[in-house]
Amino acid sequence: MVEELVTAGVALASAGAVYVMAAARVVKQYERGVVLRLGRLTSAVREPGFTMIVPLVDRMRKVNMQIVTMPVPAQEGITHDNVTVRVDAVVYFKVVDAADAVVKVEDYRFAVSQVAQTSLRSIIGKSDLDDLLSNREKLNQGLEVMIDSPALGWGVQIDRVEIKDVSLPETMKRSMARQAEATRDRRARVINADAELQASKKLAEAAQAMSDQPAALQLRLLQTVVAVAAEKNSTLVLPFPVELLRFLERSGLEAQARTEAYERSGGDVRTGAGSRTDVVARTDAGAGPEDAVADAGDGQPSSDTRHLRRPLEELPEAEQLP
Repeated sequence: MVEELVTAGVALASAGAVYVMAAARVVKQYERGVVLRLGRLTSAVREPGFTMIVPLVDRMRKVNMQIVTMPVPAQEGITHDNVTVRVDAVVYFKVVDAADAVVKVEDYRFAVSQVAQTSLRSIIGKSDLDDLLSNREKLNQGLEVMIDSPALGWGVQIDRVEIKDVSLPETMKRSMARQAEATRDRRARVINADAELQASKKLAEAAQAMSDQPAALQLRLLQTVVAVAAEKNSTLVLPFPVELLRFLERSGLEAQARTEAYERSGGDVRTGAGSRTDVVARTDAGAGPEDAVADAGDGQPSSDTRHLRRPLEELPEAEQLP
């Protein structure tokens, strides 16, 4: 009798141990347990720690509640300004409702991946190339909203979305490099022009100050000579005052004007206003006596020599020379 009781106790203890081993479950801190009893979802989600289920009746599925980092495969598309680009991104998400993640979607990871790829291609088509390169923060926010809208129904929350890289064709890279170089060249020219404008204003003020004190110009000339001589050059360049050049130019113009006036007067020499004018009789080479003229005090030919101005063939026979 005792042996039977011992055997029954051992059998009962073995059965209890087997039941406990079959029903015992351990849920980790970053997990939640979703129990399906005869295919129906129980109301309570098992918290971290030790828990028990009914063997052969309950099925418990553990859901990871940690933030998941999922890379989005590179998507090739055409931007709003007709540029072909290849963009890849990364999505950070986590499960906020373990029951919905198990019941409402077959595989929430695969679903989030497909939504992320579709949203990335959509955001590429709606954006310009400049936005993809320089305004990524705004695009990341828009992409996060597009992925988060359907994911909320699956018990998943999108934590963050980042565009990793934007690949451009080589021709577009060269065009952008030329554009950037031209922009920098334009800025350099504007800066140089601004510097020239400021320098010209300062030089104008210096010239105004020097015009009040003529000795300042001479001092400036001497300072320039000293600065050039300090270079130990074999050739010394001496600046020439501009005022002296203008004086020489005016003198040359006045001399040229006098020469032209003298040539237009035909060699006449006037002694002054109210004085008697003496006209020199000229005889050109090869000319006859008909070209000789002697003027009186009033500048007109005298009556006895006036006939010499006419040709010989027009004179009367009595007046012709033998």
